[in-house]
Amino acid sequence: MNPGDAMLRNRCDEISRIVTSMHRDVGTLGSPAAQAEILRALFELTRQVEVVKKQLIRLQKGDDSTVL
Repeated sequence: MNPGDAMLRNRCDEISRIVTSMHRDVGTLGSPAAQAEILRALFELTRQVEVVKKQLIRLQKGDDSTVL
């Protein structure tokens, strides 16, 4: 694993921790419509971070296939 891979993985982990902590805060907003929209956005953020992680795993394994 090169230093860039490790740095990106650490950033992904950091983003994941922040997004997870944001989930707890959403419940305090008092607006179901806003809460639902924010939760959808947080889910999308999580999904995209997972895409980055999968790409890093693929790079680490030296696998150019598109299936994981």
